[in-house]
Amino acid sequence: MSSIQDLYLKGKALLEKAANPPLEAKIILLKSLGISEESFYTYPNRSVSEAQSLEYLNMVSKRAEGMPLAYIVEEKEFWSIPFRVCPGVLIPRPETELLVEKVLELSSRGKELIVDLGTGAGNIAVSLARELPAAEIVATDVSQKALEVAVENAARQKVSSIRFEKGSLFEPLEKLRLQEKCDIIVSNPPYVSEREWQSLQDEVRLYEPEEALVAGRTGLEFIKSLIKGAPSFLKPGGYLCLEIGYGQKEKALSLFGDDWDDLRSYEDLSGIPRVITAQM
Repeated sequence: MSSIQDLYLKGKALLEKAANPPLEAKIILLKSLGISEESFYTYPNRSVSEAQSLEYLNMVSKRAEGMPLAYIVEEKEFWSIPFRVCPGVLIPRPETELLVEKVLELSSRGKELIVDLGTGAGNIAVSLARELPAAEIVATDVSQKALEVAVENAARQKVSSIRFEKGSLFEPLEKLRLQEKCDIIVSNPPYVSEREWQSLQDEVRLYEPEEALVAGRTGLEFIKSLIKGAPSFLKPGGYLCLEIGYGQKEKALSLFGDDWDDLRSYEDLSGIPRVITAQM
């Protein structure tokens, strides 16, 4: 019968090609055994059942084959909040936290309507709901699976101010008759081009949902639709906040017409232009 330490060492060896074998082996072990980090360090010689050992090694094997760690442990932290994720739902990225930061800077911190288009796991909407308890938030997605996960994440964080609606782009807002009623529209849209998709690392291309990442031939198709459609739903003085991809800043900015004001772009921690905000 293996011990916690035995299993950890086996996992670390199997993950030798991973970015951080010791850390990933430990994360998977804690998840598979349902133990805390404190127990991992305090009771390294505690015996583990054969069934638990097999479960752990199976999870490690999936990671060694390239499955994203977040899908294996069914969780990804965003805005210091643990979000449930699963195959078919885009894994939240740390750079998207900049989008949340900018929405918070633009928020009145009072009663306002914020729309999150393409909510995915709900990480943007739930993070904003936690920070802006007075706000009403509408979160949409075309994927039923994504919406189910987002609803679960909202429930886990005990936020009830989010209304989840299924639909593409502005369809849910039309159904809810939100024309000229939104204070902020925020979106982390698909912005990968079809050509870029083919060159992405296997961990992304083989496991994450293509429809949540690929916008079309240029990668700007969804962004263009957001910029075109948002004015019908924003209040005068309302804001559109969106994430963009690497090298898209100038082309994305050129899509805004003269009816937009206070057009700004912001860089992420890597110095890459990542977020654009614009006011009606």
